Amino acid sequence: MFEKILVANRGEIAVRIIRACKELNIRTVAVYSEADANSMHVQLADEAICIGKAPSSESYLRIDRIISAAEITDVDAIHPGYGFLSENAHFADVCENCNIRFIGPASRAMNALEDKAVSRTLAKKAGVAVPPGSEGIVDTEQGAVATAKRIGYPVMIKAVAGGGGRGMRVAHNDISLIKGYHTARSEAERAFGNSAVYIEKLIENPHHIEFQILADTRGNIIHLGERDCSIQRRNQKVVEETPSPLIENKHKDLRKKMGKAAIRIAETAGYTNAGTVEFIVDDSGNYYFLEMNKRIQVEHPITEEVTGVDLVRQQILIAMGEPLRISEKEIQFRGHAIECRINAEDPFDDFRPCPGRIEMYYPPGGRGVRLESHVYAGYVIPSHYDSMIAKLITHGRDRREAMDKMSRALGEYMITGIKTTIPFEQAILQDPNFRRGVYSTSFIEQLLGGARRELIEDKA
Repeated sequence: MFEKILVANRGEIAVRIIRACKELNIRTVAVYSEADANSMHVQLADEAICIGKAPSSESYLRIDRIISAAEITDVDAIHPGYGFLSENAHFADVCENCNIRFIGPASRAMNALEDKAVSRTLAKKAGVAVPPGSEGIVDTEQGAVATAKRIGYPVMIKAVAGGGGRGMRVAHNDISLIKGYHTARSEAERAFGNSAVYIEKLIENPHHIEFQILADTRGNIIHLGERDCSIQRRNQKVVEETPSPLIENKHKDLRKKMGKAAIRIAETAGYTNAGTVEFIVDDSGNYYFLEMNKRIQVEHPITEEVTGVDLVRQQILIAMGEPLRISEKEIQFRGHAIECRINAEDPFDDFRPCPGRIEMYYPPGGRGVRLESHVYAGYVIPSHYDSMIAKLITHGRDRREAMDKMSRALGEYMITGIKTTIPFEQAILQDPNFRRGVYSTSFIEQLLGGARRELIEDKA
């Protein structure tokens, strides 16, 4: 049993990990930047150490400072959460070399899935289809044009590293391809320190569906069903739900097929701990591997709500060498769950980030409502990090009940002093196409561009 864990993250995920540790009677150490001195995770941890100035490059991305904090506090393990160093194979290696357990996959599995281009090759080896595209990294604009002509427009230019929609561009012709190629490379270099990109065929109006897996160190791998993450803005997820309306309403056979495909990819990579295998699916039920996220996901709570499995707890137990105590056959999916990401952004000003002081804060509650957040009245949101300040999750007996609870909870959620995306998400929940479960990754683009924008403005 671990006695003490360092949480190498901030915000709501740091709070989530600390809570799981407390329930396992494990002491915690929080690390924080100067900007996060008053953050909730610092207050909840048993110990806290400042590791640098506000920019993440001087704090949460500094491996040397995090390891120093771990050694000073004599921890057994480090949980990286998501983002920052969570998928950094070198960080995992450094932890192991310092006799500190990394709560996540081993570095060899990370290297097998080190970037999206390499992951495509691994998926093919596992017998899982991938969208047509380049055979690896595309180093020149001439190579990009040649690939696009071979597979046909439209195409997607993608950074091999990172996520969150950064380093991605769509091209419909040679001119937009060349411009997008250089823009994606520059953006990827700034965001991830890696400008490499690859190209794949754009599947138009697809559904973004991912499968949660757990794998222990004894060779046991299970999946815990799917999450539909198709409600996206600029390739960043806004609303997620499980089960997927597409699978439930049109392609129930896909759950078994895609679940098996996700497990094959994890097996081929020698993967352990929690991970998420992402797919795109067209209306006809054809599915293609996108990538594997080698960490806990932002949207993990909805899977916990429908399965009753505490994924963060399982991460810790697996890292301790414990075998999975639950088989795939024992997992029962109960009801429907939805998550809305609440961002400190102004939806009426092109979603401009709105850092600042929260004056009044009243969180929603009631049966079937779960809130994951690190903010409170008087908290000052820093301008240096991601704008997400909360995740609101509702669970119901069916999709309609989950949606109705979400609409009610969003209406109760009161935050003053800053702008948030709550009105925008209220509009999504009332949209007739969303209510019917008829949507794809182009949903928000259509919502913002159509007459239904009035519905959003009415919520202001």
